[in-house]
Amino acid sequence: MRAAVCYQLDQPLRVEEVTIDAPTRNEVLVRMAASGVCHSDLSVITGIMPAKLPCVLGHEGAGTVERLGDGVEHLKEGDRVLLSWVTPCGVCYYCRLGTPHLCEVGAQINSTHRPADGRARLHRDGADLQAFCGLGALSEMVVAPANACVKLPDDAPLDKAALIGCAVMTGVGAVFNTAKVRPGSRVAVFGAGGVGLNVVQGAAISGAELIVAVDVNRRKLEFATSFGATDVIDASGRDPVAAIRDLTDGRGVDYAFEAVGRKESIEQAYAATRKGGTCVVIGIGSRKESVNLNVFFIPVMEKRLLGCWYGSADVHRDAVRLLSLYRAGKLKLDELLTKTYPLQEVNQAFADMTSGLNARGLVVHR
Repeated sequence: MRAAVCYQLDQPLRVEEVTIDAPTRNEVLVRMAASGVCHSDLSVITGIMPAKLPCVLGHEGAGTVERLGDGVEHLKEGDRVLLSWVTPCGVCYYCRLGTPHLCEVGAQINSTHRPADGRARLHRDGADLQAFCGLGALSEMVVAPANACVKLPDDAPLDKAALIGCAVMTGVGAVFNTAKVRPGSRVAVFGAGGVGLNVVQGAAISGAELIVAVDVNRRKLEFATSFGATDVIDASGRDPVAAIRDLTDGRGVDYAFEAVGRKESIEQAYAATRKGGTCVVIGIGSRKESVNLNVFFIPVMEKRLLGCWYGSADVHRDAVRLLSLYRAGKLKLDELLTKTYPLQEVNQAFADMTSGLNARGLVVHR
C-alpha cells in the first residue's frame, strides 16, 4: 500500500510503498476513503510538534473496516468509521472522569506515535515507521485501535465524515464543550483556518450575536464570512484588540478563541476578552515560547484562560451529533471541503493549505 512519509524536517513528504501488519487484539484494519490535510501534520514537518522520523503523517480521516482483530465487538467488516486521533481507553482516571479526550493511553500513543504496546505497525525495507497519533491516516490503509474507530451510519458520506475527525470536532467542540458559548454572546476568533472556521460556525450555531474573525489572509476572512462571521479584521493592517473593543463598546468579547498557536495572537485574544470573559487557546505553538500575563490583572479582571484539546470532545458521542447537525443543514461541511487531491499530490495539498487557498483540503483515495 502507499503512504505519505516524512523523512526529514522541512522537506517534502515521500509517497511510497510501505507494508502494514495485520490487526492484533482490539485493533482494526481500515481502508481509507478520505484523509484530511491539517496544520498539526505540517507541525511535524516543521519540527514544532516532536515526532521520531520517519513517520507516516495524517490523523484526520474516515474509511471502511477491512478486517477485525480479536476482541473487537462494536464493529464488523464493512462498517464505515471515522478515526479519532485520541484513543479513549475507557478505564483510566480521565476517561472515568468523563474527559476521554484527555485519556492517559491516548496521550501515550500521541506522544510516541506508536500503539500502546510500543510496536510499529508500518514498515519499509525492514525498517519501522512511526504513525502520527498512532494512525498515519495519510495512507491507503490504517491499523487503528478499535476504540479510535467511531462507527458511522451505513449511508454516511465518508469525505464529509473525515472532516469531522479533527477540524470540525476541535473547532465546534471548543465552542460547545470547552467554552459553552451562550446565545446572544459576543465572540472573537483569532485564525480563520480549518479549525478557526469551525469555531466561527460553532459560534453561529450556538446563537452568538457578534462573531469577529481575525486573520492576515483576506481569502480566509472571506471564508469566515460565509461560515457566519458578522465582522472581519485584517490583522496585517489593524490592531485587532483595538478593533474588537470598538465593536464591543470598549469592553471586549465574552469569548475569544485562538486557533493559530502563536504567542502574539494568544496574548491578543486574552487582551480582547472582557472582564469575566473566557479566552480559549486551541492552536498548538512552539514549546520554546511562553505567554506573558500581568500578575496584578489576573485576579482583577477575573478572566478564564482555557486550553482546548480536541474540542474537549467525547468523540464517540460528538461525532454522530455533528453528523446529525450536517444532515439538518446546520453544520457546513460541503462548503468546508474546498478541494480534493489524490495521495500523490499531498505536498501540493499542504502548500495550498499554507497559502490559505482552501477552507479545508482532503486527500481522497480511489
